[in-house]
Amino acid sequence: MRSTHAARTAALATLTALAGCAASPFATTEADRGVRVDRQRLESIERFDIDQYATMYDTTSSDELAEPVNPFLALEEIPVSLEQARAWTLGNNLDLQVTLVDPVIANTRVEEEEAAWEWTFLAGGRFTNTDQPTATTLSGNQVEFQGADLGLRIPLRTGGVVDVSIPFSRTETDNIFTNPTSTETDVSVSIVQPLLRNAGRRTNTHALRIQSLEAQITEAFTKLEVIRQLAEADRAYWTVYATQEALRVAYEQYQLAVTQLDVAKRRFNARVVPEVEVVRAEEGVAQRIFAIINAQNSYQAAQRNIKRIMNVDGLEMDSDTLIVLASDPDPVRYNIEADHMIDAALAQRMELLELELRLAQDYSTIEFQKNQALPLATLDYTYRSNGLGTGYTGALDLASRFEFEDHSVGFNVEVPIGNEAAEARVHRAILSRLQRLATKDAREQAITREVLDTLDAMETTWQRIVAAQRTVVLSQRVLQGEQNQFEAGTRTSTEVLDAATRLAEAQIAEIRALVDYQISQVDLAFATGTLLGASRVRWQPVDPRGPEDFYGDHTFDENSPKSDHGWD
Repeated sequence: MRSTHAARTAALATLTALAGCAASPFATTEADRGVRVDRQRLESIERFDIDQYATMYDTTSSDELAEPVNPFLALEEIPVSLEQARAWTLGNNLDLQVTLVDPVIANTRVEEEEAAWEWTFLAGGRFTNTDQPTATTLSGNQVEFQGADLGLRIPLRTGGVVDVSIPFSRTETDNIFTNPTSTETDVSVSIVQPLLRNAGRRTNTHALRIQSLEAQITEAFTKLEVIRQLAEADRAYWTVYATQEALRVAYEQYQLAVTQLDVAKRRFNARVVPEVEVVRAEEGVAQRIFAIINAQNSYQAAQRNIKRIMNVDGLEMDSDTLIVLASDPDPVRYNIEADHMIDAALAQRMELLELELRLAQDYSTIEFQKNQALPLATLDYTYRSNGLGTGYTGALDLASRFEFEDHSVGFNVEVPIGNEAAEARVHRAILSRLQRLATKDAREQAITREVLDTLDAMETTWQRIVAAQRTVVLSQRVLQGEQNQFEAGTRTSTEVLDAATRLAEAQIAEIRALVDYQISQVDLAFATGTLLGASRVRWQPVDPRGPEDFYGDHTFDENSPKSDHGWD
């Protein structure tokens, strides 16, 4: 028979395919382990040699105090308003870019669960050739069988499964008592439906419901991160203002100290005061230079921080461009109703929304686990129309006339004895929900306290502004008096410089109070789940895949750099 040659050909093709594999299917190769990093890079810790990166300054000492250099005078400046800082943060902040991908990832999990009810096309085939001796002439010695099966599997949201199949088979035999060639085909439809466990639409959509709620939780956390980053931009903006004004005060104090030194030298040369007054004045100048250095460092760090948050091209952290604030603090005293703020916070905070969605998940989980504790009972039904002929056409024709029909109905029940595991899962789901309810109450208390503390901080900071402004006025008068009395010979340089120091402390306190008042408003908005600003902020998820919608449009290589695709 021609089937013998076909069987030998198929066997030879299979052996050839196996032999063509470069690696043994029974052993692990280095390629199976993925990228291998050089062991030296992993195990060896190199010594940091600072001389490779820097040269030493000439630190020759000098008795003369050098005038402090302002490193910011020659830098390019760009004015930035508070609104612009917020807009740049929303559009460019790297932490936000990472967070905005989370909703896209969460939605793919929802799509994955929705795909649980996709139809499945089924196809299969088999070729069998037998050549064996028989003990009776009623059976054939040589039989060739060719079979194929086409079908669809349709899952139902009620938990059932519908299978539609059309199997084909062709048999050739040398049996003299039967047709040498026969073809069979059937049209079969079967349905299997659970009646208790795994039955019902709500039970079978539990996983989809959980992921859908999880996607909304992710969006709530994403919104919270947007609020947090924009609030951080506001705080960074006002920190730049605080360090900028502190640097201005430091330079003013330096000028006062230099003036005092000039006066002390003049009076010493006139032999009105002893030389120690000059030394005291020089000490004051040195202290002011030290204060300027610290203020410059704080100002530069604040500039770097706001550049990092805004992440604008041309304003990188190592750029020489200086951000000049175009918005000044405008403190206005507010009379705020605490109850209204608390109600707004409880209605708008994403942390509470997250808990509400978690409670919805818990409720669905309890329902699902209760269903899983039921006995397993299934009902199945199969209908089949049979066809037979010498060829495929004849077999299909007979099957389509529905003259030979089969019906089958089955029922199965499985009842666990004890069922303790399922009942334990139900109790655990109930306890988790009760625990989360207690967590919700505790979080509401924490939010209430946060709002009240922020309101108290705002009022306290306003009182600090008033007190600091009054202190600045009085400190200026004291300094003027001390300077006049030094001219009259009744005060020392130390007392003049102490008065100047107290003036600087009062000015810094006023600046800090102004900034803290602005930041306390940011904190109050954050505590209520909102943002400061004139307009509503809307955010959108970011899909890093770009315009392509299918993974096949992307090429990933484990050896390619991270910047190409953002993964390692």
